[in-house]
Amino acid sequence: MDVLITGGNRYFGKRLITRLLDAGHRVTVLNRGSSPDPDGVIPLRADRNDEAALEKALAGRTFDVVVDQVCYTPRQADIALRVFAGRTRRYVMTSTVEVYAYEDSALPVAEDALDLAALPVDLGLPWEDPAFLEEHYGEGKRQAEAVFAAAGARFPWASVRVAHVLGGADDFTGRVAHYASRIRAGEPVAVPVVNRPATYVYVEEIAAFLAWAAVGADFTGPVNAHSHGPLTTADICGEIERLVGGGPTLYQEVEVGEVSPFSFARAYAMDNSRAEGLGFRFSHSSEWLRTALAETLAGTGTAAEKLTETLTEARAGDAEVAL
Repeated sequence: MDVLITGGNRYFGKRLITRLLDAGHRVTVLNRGSSPDPDGVIPLRADRNDEAALEKALAGRTFDVVVDQVCYTPRQADIALRVFAGRTRRYVMTSTVEVYAYEDSALPVAEDALDLAALPVDLGLPWEDPAFLEEHYGEGKRQAEAVFAAAGARFPWASVRVAHVLGGADDFTGRVAHYASRIRAGEPVAVPVVNRPATYVYVEEIAAFLAWAAVGADFTGPVNAHSHGPLTTADICGEIERLVGGGPTLYQEVEVGEVSPFSFARAYAMDNSRAEGLGFRFSHSSEWLRTALAETLAGTGTAAEKLTETLTEARAGDAEVAL
């Protein structure tokens, strides 16, 4: 198949590209060129916020599927609707669990908890302002999905609502390293008074899911993507303690103020039954958690020698993840 990927040159995006190339697909990558393209792809250069530049870069080109890794706002979605109409037979938007930011459910949240048809869209908000966009990340994704959902039959559209991602030496977020440094120093980890579990996915598994969604499936609409087995802050910290030494983790409950990564005052674990009903089988977080954290900590240089040995053992001992 002929696949276009917008953005996606790092983290699980580059793993997606590798999987598609290894499977024999023709992969075109469209971005601004701020990072090197993987070997084997066809590069296109344009700013996805510039409609004229997109039209020029894509002139005369059509694709079997577009995987949009960098659609963050309704304005970007609105541009994509016009630019890709007649250019693709399928469009897959990478979305996020953060679209459920207003949910607080004791039960895992299914896709229909968010009514896209009833969601107001405001193209006039300052979406181009990085600070505004960062603060309203979930809202931007919600409204982007709503734009596609209201578009009718311009092209078949799907969104993949990705859970919190763990794993990889190239995890650029610094969240795992934050915990490791505090645990080793005996410093407290700030958590909300009521600290809820959340759903996660291994970096290799979400790459596999996106590849499947792009070229192995034909569903439309939103779908939740995550491994089985929600994790708590204590689950993650407990494994980090075993990997780097130190501990036990000290927790400091805060009612107001910034809490640590991977700690949540609201419950919004996702329900992945739609994805599995469509034919994808997710692993359980217990199968990959140790490996994922060891990969990231080794990549940050945290007790690298010990972690390299631990990582080898973890990979050998983990159950095979169904990718």
